[in-house]
Amino acid sequence: MVKPWLAWTAAQPLPNGKGEGRAMTQGLIITGTDTGVGKTVFAAALAGALPASYWKPIQCGVADGGDSARVRALSGLAPDRIYPEAYRLAMAASPHRAAEAENTEISLAQLGLPSIEGPLVIEGAGGLMVPVNRQTLMIDVFASWRLPVVLIARTALGTINHSLLSIEALNGRNIPILGIAFVGEEIADTERTIAEMGNVRHLGRLPPLDALTPAKLADAFAAHFRLEDFR
Repeated sequence: MVKPWLAWTAAQPLPNGKGEGRAMTQGLIITGTDTGVGKTVFAAALAGALPASYWKPIQCGVADGGDSARVRALSGLAPDRIYPEAYRLAMAASPHRAAEAENTEISLAQLGLPSIEGPLVIEGAGGLMVPVNRQTLMIDVFASWRLPVVLIARTALGTINHSLLSIEALNGRNIPILGIAFVGEEIADTERTIAEMGNVRHLGRLPPLDALTPAKLADAFAAHFRLEDFR
């Protein structure tokens, strides 16, 4: 039996042809309805539970060490399971602006998927419509990878609009959606409304934790998600 998300592979080369003649990468993209919705914490929980390798191709803002360091600390993954960023930019801003602050431009040629064995959890930068450069959005990069997406959303007020807009944008580019995962206090009607109106699977909800430690995160993920939905 082919597992549902592993059936999607990044066989399509990027515009420069990168990707041709290499092994196909099996993976999941973690994106969010906004910045700061909990993508990194969720990615750490998922990567640690599978287990999988982790890659954040574009990191903007490195004062706290960046998301890769946080995922390593929270997931328990070995250092060689954390792939280095293609771009590591100092400014905590949209990727296009953070790159311009360093007199550079993010190139799609540098965003080809790494060829690895086993699953790969990929965390996007910000939300779907974040500019990567002056011509390309984050969602365009996702479309070129042809991998399924897990959409991370808050449960707070305003999330219905943000979530349904994100789902519509993904559908408009024919990007497969594995499902939606919520982060925050339970608001059952909001979660149900988004899943039903967006026609996406409700994967689960990561609740607030009194202390964010690897053990507590792993326990919360195990209690609120079914690992078989991701493998």
